Amino acid sequence: MNDKRHVLSILVENEPGVLSRVAGLFSGRGFNIESLNVGPTLDKGVSVMTITTVGDDVIIEQIVKQLRKLVMTIKVVDLTEHKSVEREMVLIKVNAEDSRRAEILRIVDIFRCKVVDVSPDELTVEATGDQGKIKAIINMLTRFGVKEIARTGTVALKRSLQD
Repeated sequence: MNDKRHVLSILVENEPGVLSRVAGLFSGRGFNIESLNVGPTLDKGVSVMTITTVGDDVIIEQIVKQLRKLVMTIKVVDLTEHKSVEREMVLIKVNAEDSRRAEILRIVDIFRCKVVDVSPDELTVEATGDQGKIKAIINMLTRFGVKEIARTGTVALKRSLQD
């Protein structure tokens, strides 16, 4: 099987039950959602869902066709087929004893992240970037003792200039 990661951008009418129907479509057919974000667009009453999933091309084609059949769906785009900009945000609460705090702050600076909360023995770091950057900062901070992580999942937009 040739599974690969796909990012789907779905414009939907902002009505009660839309999220449930989309999630139900995935679960009913045994497809996994790795991350899901929903937010309003500039058009009142329209939201955009960004869903990250894994599957081969046949499975993804099935998912896209099924999503297009849902009444409240306006548009479905598989961003994997286009150049796109992807970002994710993560909050990481890490142990930060006095003796290691400077080292953590250097890592935060290298990754161009921000410290958003401080306590005598912990720092909470906010990082934004693509999946690679998020994985790298988590890996770098793991050795200090990560206490909690909250991730948003992927949000993405198709680039304006396509080849």
